[in-house]
Amino acid sequence: MQLNPYGEDVVNLAADLANRRPADPAELTDRCRAAGLTVDDATPADLDRTLSALDDWERAVDADGEEERAALVNQMLTATAAYPRLTNHTGGGWHVHYRDEHQPVGAILHTLIAVGTAFHLAGRGMHRLRRCAVAECSTIFADTSRTGRQRYCSQRCANRDAVRRHRSRASAA
Repeated sequence: MQLNPYGEDVVNLAADLANRRPADPAELTDRCRAAGLTVDDATPADLDRTLSALDDWERAVDADGEEERAALVNQMLTATAAYPRLTNHTGGGWHVHYRDEHQPVGAILHTLIAVGTAFHLAGRGMHRLRRCAVAECSTIFADTSRTGRQRYCSQRCANRDAVRRHRSRASAA
């Protein structure tokens, strides 16, 4: 299977990292590798760069409308853009990377998050990146559903909200 690092996987990784920020470079490295990325060991500078990228990304998630969201993602792309290049760095076949060779982990993640988010929003819809609809849950998620109408970060939150609505209707009656 050829993993597209600029598709939904990287947007889900961004959401995971934003929802539970890595505490140190080792955790960042482990979580990137668990997500299927081939990266060197992260440094404290990589962690700082990644946390900064996640701050920028969260501003795009929380944007008030499509134009603002697009402008914020475009700012990320401008700050991280590199020429697309063919690479066979893993020996698993030729594929395209939007990054220069030998970049540190923080720069790679910044680029992956920016490009992956741009492809996700352009391909699936500008509304498909949001926070959970449950008021007390601020979890970010990428809507990768077929219908594009996902409102909750998890089935647990969807059930909690359904029970709340049911009880509200029952008490009103």
